[in-house]
Amino acid sequence: QVQLVESGGGLVQAGESLRLSCAASGIMFSIYTMGWYRQAPGKQRDLVATITSAGSTNYADSVKGRFTISRDNAKNTVYLQMDRLKPEDTAVYFCNAHRSFALGHRDYWGQGTQVIVSS
Repeated sequence: QVQLVESGGGLVQAGESLRLSCAASGIMFSIYTMGWYRQAPGKQRDLVATITSAGSTNYADSVKGRFTISRDNAKNTVYLQMDRLKPEDTAVYFCNAHRSFALGHRDYWGQGTQVIVSS
């Protein structure tokens, strides 16, 4: 059974920091591209950042220079360090595990963790 469990969300003031964690089980973590997505009320779920099995990273323009994604394959955990938070970062943050195959792909999602940034 695959599980992705996020933690670390909360209520902070603008300019402060948070670190999200996502612990994975039931998958060969090291071969998956891991990502963070977020969904604000009434909006679609958007990409925040991804990190490949080789450690290559990709960020949404809105978070470049403020957020850092990293992974620890020994702990089957991916992190999202969020600095200089803004009210527009308020959303539910979801962890994603993605793997592409020759004939398709597989995605797993966590249950989400709420981040609220007050102004």
